[in-house]
Amino acid sequence: MEFLQSVDSHLLVGAAVAFVAIGIGAVFLFSSRKPKGCLDPENFKDFKLVKRTQLSHNVAKFTFELPTPTSILGLPIGQHISCRGKDSQGEEVTKPYTPTTLDSDVGYFELVIKMYPQGRMSHHFREMRVGDKLGVKGPKGRFTYVPGQVRAFGMLAGGSGITPMFQVARAILENPKDKTEVHLIYANVTYEDILLKEELDGLATNYPEQFKVYYVLNQPPEVWDGGIGFVTKEMIQNHCPAPAADVKVLRCGPPPMNKAMEAHLNDLNYEREMLFQF
Repeated sequence: MEFLQSVDSHLLVGAAVAFVAIGIGAVFLFSSRKPKGCLDPENFKDFKLVKRTQLSHNVAKFTFELPTPTSILGLPIGQHISCRGKDSQGEEVTKPYTPTTLDSDVGYFELVIKMYPQGRMSHHFREMRVGDKLGVKGPKGRFTYVPGQVRAFGMLAGGSGITPMFQVARAILENPKDKTEVHLIYANVTYEDILLKEELDGLATNYPEQFKVYYVLNQPPEVWDGGIGFVTKEMIQNHCPAPAADVKVLRCGPPPMNKAMEAHLNDLNYEREMLFQF
């Protein structure tokens, strides 16, 4: 009888230990899983504007709240969202944008928007105030970044085309296991037009071996050590990785710039599979 009681007590202790271990394992498993994103690829969802920061006369940073402080947007690196608003005539308009935040920025997402005088969606953002809601749908896009997929990226950006480049660069540089090099050429008309300059300069300072940025201005100030005019083949040769199987060049800018860059890249013998346009 004493033997049976001893066996029973050992079984009970063993079962309790196993149960606790299983419980701890389950907690670890679920806590280590990435939270589900807030986006819906088929339907627009509303997100509330909680902060608006004016960066220049026509550029502002919009911070939108996610449902909980631990929620993530759920946007794959290299993809974008569709935003819905109303133009000056009250007609519905949609336009793609790339957040400058990543899913490591929990509880919110940010858009840096350049508002053009005649832009239909620009009107909507110009009129937005804290407390207003923005309709968002996604993710969308043909490009998804996978760490280590190339040895180096060349990036050719113009104006607001910097946002997808910044998103990809941040994801690479903030991942200590990702050693991909990033070489960015960023073109604008004037110095004041340069978006995210403080953030880009910060990346260049913090990751000097991995991230290089070369600014090009069509109308530079008197004292200027960057490129002048339009992006040339020589600039690409000097500031982007040479054509290779483990190199990819991304471009995003106004249509005339994209067309000119495509011609330059073809002349420099970059093959089709080495190129991607957002």
